[in-house]
Formats: sequence, structure tokens, C-alpha cells
Amino acid sequence: MRAPDWWKTAVVYQVYPRSFADSDGDGVGDIPGITSRLDHLSRLGVDVLWLSPVYTSPMDDNGYDISDYQDVDPLFGSLADLDALIAACHDRGIRLLMDLVVNHTSDEHPWFVESRDPSSPKRDWYWWRPPRPGHEAGSPGAEPNNWAAAFSGPAWQLDEKSGEYYLHLFSAKQPDLNWENPEVRQAVYAMMRWWVDRGVDGFRMDVINFISKDPTLPDGPVLPGQALGSPFAGSANGPRLDEFLAEMNREVGLTDRHLLTVGEMPGSTIELARHVTDASRRELDMVFTFEHVDLDVKPGGVKWDIADLPLPVLKRNLQSWQLGLADVGWNSLYWNNHDQPRAVSRFGDDSPEHRVSSAKTLATVLHLHRGTPYVYQGEELGMTNADFGSIEQYRDIESVNYYASAMGLGLDREAVMRSLLIKSRDNARTPMQWDDSPNAGFSAGEPWLPVNPNHTFINAAAAEADPQSVLAHYRALIALRHKLPVVSEGDFALLLPDHDQLWVIVRTHGDDRLLVLANCASQPVSAPAAELPDLAGARVLLATHPGRDGLDLLPWESRLYNLAR
Repeated sequence: MRAPDWWKTAVVYQVYPRSFADSDGDGVGDIPGITSRLDHLSRLGVDVLWLSPVYTSPMDDNGYDISDYQDVDPLFGSLADLDALIAACHDRGIRLLMDLVVNHTSDEHPWFVESRDPSSPKRDWYWWRPPRPGHEAGSPGAEPNNWAAAFSGPAWQLDEKSGEYYLHLFSAKQPDLNWENPEVRQAVYAMMRWWVDRGVDGFRMDVINFISKDPTLPDGPVLPGQALGSPFAGSANGPRLDEFLAEMNREVGLTDRHLLTVGEMPGSTIELARHVTDASRRELDMVFTFEHVDLDVKPGGVKWDIADLPLPVLKRNLQSWQLGLADVGWNSLYWNNHDQPRAVSRFGDDSPEHRVSSAKTLATVLHLHRGTPYVYQGEELGMTNADFGSIEQYRDIESVNYYASAMGLGLDREAVMRSLLIKSRDNARTPMQWDDSPNAGFSAGEPWLPVNPNHTFINAAAAEADPQSVLAHYRALIALRHKLPVVSEGDFALLLPDHDQLWVIVRTHGDDRLLVLANCASQPVSAPAAELPDLAGARVLLATHPGRDGLDLLPWESRLYNLAR
């Protein structure tokens, strides 16, 4: 039996199946490969495996375009393989979280294939609309509104046969489901119940706040330098979002069965997160905020317009979510995932001198916030961004489309490639680095995406042999969360919010108090004693540089203290 709120003391580990472990030598990771590596997760101490999509798919967006919700794509294995993975996880005390992608399907899903016929009962399962009044289908500006798709171009695709357009907020091969239709919702809930009965322990819900749209589909505001309108004004956080989430919870029994639910919600605010994760409303357990991973974007820009990120800005943003959800709801904590670049390259320092210490310090800071931490595969090894030198090495549809669009606009190629090096989703998708063999122990064949050359010294086998590795640090952090209620339940306080190097946190639970003292910079720093709790009698529980104490901190040095009372 699952206990209520069991996820508050849990740590979730995300696996991107395509890149985790390949069992059959075809260069693509698969489910048997994941099962073969479960002992790595068990030794790490994680409680939940979040499995990114393995459903049947044409793979236009690496599996987030689903053509059959109740089968496994042969690329990854079979339903029997997935059943075996669920059983093997449960044998190790690890729960399995499925990715739920129900804002859109593939255009090859039978539902959409049927909906292409204007007379089909499923026509209204998707957002089909005629051209804008006064315009002829296919002419410039004829799309029903001015929304831009996330992967470039308009969010509407013309169907030549019917003369109407369908909505796709992402790829043209990912048409949006019409959640206004109750038949759509009941079909989704039946599919979810089928997976729960099969043994899954919860769902990570892809862009779930997009399921409720403004049914009038209004034009979006056009930002400076953009040709199309932002869709977020009408496509996200719509008027029926709470209704749909509560109905899903009730129909599937999410709360009653103590299943973990986390909603990916681009554009979510603290206020929205508070009420959708308020336990009394029975909607979701937590959401993924995007605010902190959008802070390095220039104001009014897109993800590729990179800006400096001062530490006080990052600290204050995470503090606002800590305070905002302190009394209602719950935080999810993450630095990176399959859609974000590697944390140590983005927020730390991935140079040979500081990679290990900065990876450890970032882990300590994040895991000592209040909420449920998420570890993305390879993060526990301190894996870094890829170092691709040509556009031909990229596979991510968003990155490839951005490059083509930027070149068409005459942007500087060197600047565009630099943006890709820093922010491309492929940075997170290079194969897991298991050992120093030619393909990093990932596959006996040629990997679908190039292996990072630094796998010769950044890999799981080397980390296992090093008691001071990033992996050992993650194990210690996770063990502390399981052992000390103050880590999971304690109140949160941020000290020195304006300091441009120090990240200082106090956690309090009854008589227990912890202090995080972290230098988040590549230069040494002295902490101001007068602005810190008294460290007399304090005990160091975990440190990046064992054996050191005092207020003079080396670059990326951090310590977790148990404060005397």
C-alpha cells in the first residue's frame, strides 16, 4: 500500500529511454536496457523512476508524438518488457512514474486519422477550424489565429482535402486534442486507468495546463521582433483547467489510490501552483515551474536569446516559490531534465578545475530546498553539455528548426551555434556515460546521438570507484532526506539573499536546524560571521571538501551543518 503523501520524502529519477541503456546494439536505448541498470538507481537510493515516453510513435518529437497510448514502440521493446520493468522496480522498492502526453497526439493516431474526415464523429476530438474570415485557405494570414507553434512557424496546419486547419502547439505532427469534448476526456481517463491497473504508480503530465484553452481562440500578443503571436494568452491555463484536473483525479482515482501526479506547466504562476496543488482541491500533487529555467533569457526574448544570470536573481526566484507554497501545495525541485541543458554547464562551472565541486554544490543547494527533488539521468555523475561542432550532429527538432529559421533570417551562424551549444535539448540527450569504452557502455552499436567525448573520465564506473565522486555525494544527500525529517518537512529560510556568491539556507523542524553554506562561484569567498547562525558546536553532515571548516570557502565549496540548539 502507498501511504498518503509518500512522495514528500521521495527522490525521483528521470530516465530518457532513448539515451539510457541499449540492450540490443541498435544504438537506441530500450526498456530491457533500463531494467539491466536498475541496480544503479537502487544503490543511488532513489524512490521513483520517471519514464519518459515509450509509447508507439512515429518519433517526430522523440516519442512525445504518440500514435498508440496502450502499446510500446518496438524501438524500445514490448509491453511484456515494460511489465518486467515495473515488476523489477517494485522488487527494489522503486515506484514507476509514466509520462502522460494528452494535450496532443501524433497525426498518425487512429483518433486523428479518423478526424480528418469532416463527417467523422471524431472531427470534434481535435481543433479543426476554417480559414480566418475574408481569407482563402492557404493564403498568407489565413490561419484561424496568429498563434506560433513552439517548434517554429504557425500553430495551424492546412488540410488540403477539407480546406480547414488543425491546431498544433508543437510540431505539425502533434495535433492538439480538444478537451472541451467529454468523449476525449473519458477516452484519456480510461487509458490512464488501464496503466494504473498495469502497475504504474503515477503520472508526469506533459504541458498539462494546455488542455484548457480559451474556446474563442483569440489572437495572441506579438512580441518585438516576432512575426507571430504568443499562444500562451489563449492556449494555457484556460477557464476549465481546474475542472478538467479535478475530473481526471476523480475518474482515475489519483488521490484515492495515492498516485504521484506532477504537472508540467509552462507559464505557471505561484498562485496557479498553489491552488492546483492544494490537497483539498484534489487536482495535482505538484507542478514543474519554468520560471527559474527562463531567467537566463533576455527580457522579451526566446530561449536562444541568452542573458547573464546573477546569483541573487536565481536565489530570490526559488525563494519566492518556497514561500509561496509553504502553507499550501508542494514544490518540485529540479535543475535539468530532457528539455533543459546540463545543470553543471548552465548553473555551475564545468571546467576540469570546478566541475566536481560545482556539481556537488548545486545538488546540495537544490536538495535542501523544501519539495521533492528530481534527478535527471547523468546528473548524479556531473555529466556536462555536449560539444557539437556542426548542425549535422543535432537531432532535436526544436534545435534543427531554430537553426534553419535563423539561417533563413540571415542571423550570424557563429552566434546561433553558440546558442545551441548552451541551450539545445540535445545537451541532455547524449547517451548515459556508464564507462570509458568507445560508446560509454551505452551500446554495442553506433549511438543515435554522439556520445560526449568526456565519457572517458566522467562515467559511472569511475564514480563508483571514487568515494569523493559526484555520485557518492548524491547518495549521501538522498540518504539524509530519508533519515532526517527536517530535510523533507523543515521550514525554509534564505539568508544573504543579495550576496552574489553565497547561497545560505536554514531549514528548521522542531528542535532540528540545518544550515547550507555554499559558495556558488569560481572564486573564493569569506562568509560574514555576523550574518550567519552561530556555528559553535555545529557538526558538518556533508561537504564538498571534507576536513575543512571555517568561513573561508574555496571556489564551489559547500557544507551542510547540523546546528547545535
